[in-house]
Amino acid sequence: MIDHLDHLVLTTANEDACVRFYVETMGMTLEVFGAGRKAFRFGQQKINLHVKGHEFEPKAEVPTPGSLDLCFIASVPLDAVVARLGEKGVPIVEGPVMRTGATSRIRSVYVRDPDLNLIEISELAP
Repeated sequence: MIDHLDHLVLTTANEDACVRFYVETMGMTLEVFGAGRKAFRFGQQKINLHVKGHEFEPKAEVPTPGSLDLCFIASVPLDAVVARLGEKGVPIVEGPVMRTGATSRIRSVYVRDPDLNLIEISELAP
């Protein structure tokens, strides 16, 4: 019945810091749509952005900054990801480590975004 994920919603307590992280550090594209709504585009997916206390309806029952645990497959080798994180001053919480992804083994590093969501950035393992 389900084919793929179209988008998800991230709730932030600090819109400016969140935009900087996902655009400047993660390399996503900022999209503004509708009545000033914002989203981060990457590949064929996007993350819609809600600001805590100013969410768009309908919304999750308890939208909470810092409650997400997301895994992204990088478009560049993981060593390049680690270098970029270092350049941006983003500390690695764990990794590189081997994990089990949705379709194969992955090699991952973990960081936290400004809302303390856990962000896993991975490359497919050979």
